[in-house]
Amino acid sequence: MTLKDLLNTGDRFAKNNGMQLTDIREGYARAEMTVEERHLNGGGVCQGGALFTLADLAFAAVTNSHGLLTLGIQNSVTYVRSAMLGDHLTAEAIETVNHQKLPYCTMTVTNQNGEVICIVTGMAYRKKQPMDYDKLSD
Repeated sequence: MTLKDLLNTGDRFAKNNGMQLTDIREGYARAEMTVEERHLNGGGVCQGGALFTLADLAFAAVTNSHGLLTLGIQNSVTYVRSAMLGDHLTAEAIETVNHQKLPYCTMTVTNQNGEVICIVTGMAYRKKQPMDYDKLSD
């Protein structure tokens, strides 16, 4: 099983909300979703939690791309533009610092026009426990 398959099926919250990983390489990951009615908040725009979840899915992939179980311990999110119904969103995660214990990443969520919707930074804790996958992606 690939890491991409493992996370696309194992992260049930992201899966049940229409999010999926589309690319994983060592130090890089991309996740995508289309904003649907279920993602909208009371103001009629994409709920911040949905945006964060998309970024968090990419964060999980990039931090676990080295074969060891790595779990998020801190995140910060800045929302700069609203995502609207029908927008196709992409979260790209880049491992800024590949520290053996505390990797640090930046995730940028953009819409189909390349406009930045939010920026998320995160730190994770890398355990000594191997992840159970054969390769990153197909």
